[in-house]
Amino acid sequence: MRKWVLPEYIDDILPTEAEAIEQIRRTLLDHFKANSYRLVQPPLVEHLDSLLTGTGHDLELQTFKVTDPLSGRLLGVRADITPQVARIDAHLLNEAGVTRLCYAGSVLRTVASGLAQSREVLQIGAELYGDAQIGADQEILGLLLSSLAAVSVRGLHLDLGHVGVYRALANGARIAGDGGDSELFTALRNKDVPTVTELTGKLPAAWRDAFAVLPTLYGPADEVLAAARERLPDTPAIASALAALATLAHSAQPHVDDLHIDLADLRGYHYQTGASFSVFTAGEPNSIGRGERYDGIGKAFGRARPATGFTLDLRQLAALAAR
Repeated sequence: MRKWVLPEYIDDILPTEAEAIEQIRRTLLDHFKANSYRLVQPPLVEHLDSLLTGTGHDLELQTFKVTDPLSGRLLGVRADITPQVARIDAHLLNEAGVTRLCYAGSVLRTVASGLAQSREVLQIGAELYGDAQIGADQEILGLLLSSLAAVSVRGLHLDLGHVGVYRALANGARIAGDGGDSELFTALRNKDVPTVTELTGKLPAAWRDAFAVLPTLYGPADEVLAAARERLPDTPAIASALAALATLAHSAQPHVDDLHIDLADLRGYHYQTGASFSVFTAGEPNSIGRGERYDGIGKAFGRARPATGFTLDLRQLAALAAR
């Protein structure tokens, strides 16, 4: 093998693409700054236990691990910048009230996370800490959509979800906690209805039927919300999650071409706590922007804080612009 052949799914970025990426990076960071988000720059590597706290726990298999020759401790090459920004908010800044931060940098993953994607992702994003209200989710979702508009990405399709519906069902059926329901969580996320049926077969009928219907609650926002209110248990937690989705859908509707709700769109088992959103556009098989609420992410760093944020891939945005 020739020495200059790069590892699989790792690529050089040549001048034309590099210039496009840099222009988009500058445009987005200026847009974030205009909306009161301050720039931070976490390091590329950290002690592994620091990277794998909070949201990072779900990234363990995606994280490259190396031994530090100075200390002998295990280090991780970051697979996501979000846990690092949470550490900065909780441990270094430690500010009262709401904190708005943004970032841009490379992350490295052991496996590519989407079709035809690189394992080195040029990640850019924004995080809002210290506000548990739906207005914070609206702000972050609005910033994501306005950021895509700022770099001329049009024809947007938005998918909304809310892990609170699943968690309310798991708590009601008394199967939540300590990862005991993780297999069911995965089956619902994959819309594996036979496995969902098998795993919930011994539950009381009300909870069994609710889990069975959850993967079918996908489609236009008004239709899904109406069906969910009719077919899911009427609990305060479920009502709150559906109300949050209705609020987000109403605020985002004027800025997207199409909007769906998917109540089985489940992501990080260990960290996601509220609304989530994914943005797509025609001709691109992978989402072009993702975000969610992950309250308490800073707890491992000594300060639990409400948090919500989103990420974008600069190289993906540049490819869209080129097309």
